[in-house]
Amino acid sequence: MNQLSLLIILLAALVIPLAMARFKITFLPTAVVEIIVGVFLGPSLFNWITDFNTLDILQNVGVIFLLFLSGMEIDFSLFKKKPTNLSPLAQKDEQNQPKYSVLRIAGMGYASIVAMSFGMGYVLKISGLFSDIWLAAILFMTISLGIVIAGLKEKELLSKPFGQAILLIAALGEVVPMIGLTFYASAYSPHSKSLWLILLILVVAALLFWRFKAFFRFFDQINKSTTQVDIRLSFFMIVTLVTVAESVGAEGILGAFLAGIVIKLLEPHEETKVRLDSIGYGFFIPIFFIMSGVNLNLRTLITNPQTLMLIPVIFIGYILAKALIFFALKLRFKNTNAIAGTAMSVTTITVVLAVLQVASHLNRITNQQSGAFLLSAVLTCVFGPMIFNKLYSAEAEDLKKSTVHFIGTNLTTVPVAQQLAKGWYKVTMYTNNQHNYRAFNSETTIHLLKSMDPKVMIENGVFDADVVVLGQINSEKNYELAKIAKKYGVPRVIVRFEDRNILDERRDELNSLGVELYNTPDVNISMLRSLIEAPSTMRMMTSTESSVYEVALRNSRYADIQVRNVPFIDKITITQIYRDKRFIRPSGGTSLKLNDRIIFTSSKTEAPEVRRELGKLN
Repeated sequence: MNQLSLLIILLAALVIPLAMARFKITFLPTAVVEIIVGVFLGPSLFNWITDFNTLDILQNVGVIFLLFLSGMEIDFSLFKKKPTNLSPLAQKDEQNQPKYSVLRIAGMGYASIVAMSFGMGYVLKISGLFSDIWLAAILFMTISLGIVIAGLKEKELLSKPFGQAILLIAALGEVVPMIGLTFYASAYSPHSKSLWLILLILVVAALLFWRFKAFFRFFDQINKSTTQVDIRLSFFMIVTLVTVAESVGAEGILGAFLAGIVIKLLEPHEETKVRLDSIGYGFFIPIFFIMSGVNLNLRTLITNPQTLMLIPVIFIGYILAKALIFFALKLRFKNTNAIAGTAMSVTTITVVLAVLQVASHLNRITNQQSGAFLLSAVLTCVFGPMIFNKLYSAEAEDLKKSTVHFIGTNLTTVPVAQQLAKGWYKVTMYTNNQHNYRAFNSETTIHLLKSMDPKVMIENGVFDADVVVLGQINSEKNYELAKIAKKYGVPRVIVRFEDRNILDERRDELNSLGVELYNTPDVNISMLRSLIEAPSTMRMMTSTESSVYEVALRNSRYADIQVRNVPFIDKITITQIYRDKRFIRPSGGTSLKLNDRIIFTSSKTEAPEVRRELGKLN
C-alpha cells in the first residue's frame, strides 16, 4: 500500500502539467494545482494516499530543495549600489531617471508589508481568532518568489524596471520571513540554544563561499558527464548548511535557503541551474506540494465553525497586508500596473508551507488554524496571477527604441541607417562635412556639427546612444573617438578601420575596451569567399525578401531546446552558432545554449520578431 501511494503521487506529478498544457490552464500556478490534486487524493475526498516514513522523508527533502532553489532565484544585482564615479553618459542617464528608483520603491513597498502584517496579527489577536501575533505577522509578510518569477517570466518582465521592483519585493518576502522564522523557532523550540549561535550558520556559509568562490573557473576542466561535480557541490552545500542550522537550534530550511544563496553567489553555469531545477521540480518538489494537499483534511476543517470564519478573515488579511504596495508602485508606474503588481505580490504559498510546518512541529498552531492559513494562501495564488495577467500592460519606458548614432555620412553608412530606421531603432547621423550634409540630408536624419571636436560632440549628444558607429574613412580619427566614446560610457562602439597599419597596432587595445572593429577589405574578402563556397550567399544578402541575421540568445525559454523543436524553426534557417569562441554547424539535434550567437536566414518581415524573441532578457 505504501508503494502504491508513492506511485499514485508520481503519476499525479506527471499528469498534472500534461493536463494543464492539454486544457490550456494558465491562470493557475502548477504548485497550486498540485496542492488541489493532493486534497482530492487525501482524506478530504478519495483517501488514496497512506502516509508513511518514506513519504515524510521525501516531503521534507522537497521543502528543503524548494527553499534551496528559492535562494538561487534572488538577483543580488538589485541590491548593488550604483557607482558614484559615473561616466558623463551614466550621469546624464542618472539625471533622466525617474525620481523613485526600483530599490527605493521596493524598500518602501516591503516596509509597508511588515507594518501591515503586524497590524493584521494584532487584529486577529483582539478578535480572538488567532492569538500569536508574531507567527501571524510572519505568515502575512510572506510572498511566493517562485510564483512571482513565473508570472514575470510569462510577461517577459524580469529585465524591466517594473519586473525588477516586483521581483525585489518578492525576494524580501522570502528573506525577511525566513529570518523572522529562525528567531521565532529559536525562541519557542524546546531544543533552542543561544540565539547568537545562529550566526554560526552565516559564518559557515561565508566560509563555504570563500572556499569555493573559484570553483566554476576551473569547473569545465574537471567536469565529466559521469561526475556532475557542480551538482555534487550543490548537495554538499545543502547538507552542510542544513546540518549546521539544525545543530544550532535553527530550522533546516534556513540552511537550505542559505545554501541556495551561496551557490547563486558562486555564479554557476546556466546548465547547473537547469539540472538542479530538473532534480527539484522533476521529483522532490511535486511530492512536497501534493503531500501538502494530502495533509489538508477539508472534512475536518469545514465542520469547525471557527475555521470557516477564519478562512475569509485570513484571506482578506493576506490582501490588506500587501495593499499599501499599490501606493509605492504608483509613484513610478501606471495605476493599473500598480494594482497588477500588488495583486501579484499578494500570492504566497512556498514560505507559508515552510512556516506552518515549523509551527506545527513547535505545537504553536492547531491543524484547523494551519489549514485555514494554507487554504487562504492557495486562494491568493488563484486570484493574484489572474488579476495580474488581466491588468498589466507595457510601461512607456519599456517601449523605447534602441538609439543608434552614426558619425560620418557616406555611401556605406547612409543606406544602413535608412534600413535600421525602419525597424526597432531610433537612428541619427552626424557629420561636419557640409557637402555630405547637403547630399544626404533628404535621405535620413542628419545633424551638421561645427567640428568633430569631442567637446562639440558631447554638447550635441552624439555619444548619448546605445550604439555609436564610427563610419568615417579617417582611421586615426575613428580610433581617438572610439576611446572617448567608451570612456564616456557608450555600451557598444562599432568602428571602421581602412588603414590596416593603424588597425594592427591598436587592435588589442580596442578589443580590451570592448570596441567592435570592421574594415571594407575584410568584409569584401569574406563575402567573396562565401559566394564561392555558397553560391546562394549573394542572392541571400541582396534579396528583398530574405537576408542573414545574427542574435545573441538571452531568452532562457529557448535554452537547452533542440534546433528542431524551436517553435518558429519553419520561419528561419540556422546556419551557424558561435559558442565558446568557436563556430558550430548545427543539426536538428543541436541544443541551444544561453549567450549563443545564432546566425540565421529569414524573411525580412519575420526576422525582427524572431530576433526580439530570442534576444530579450528572460
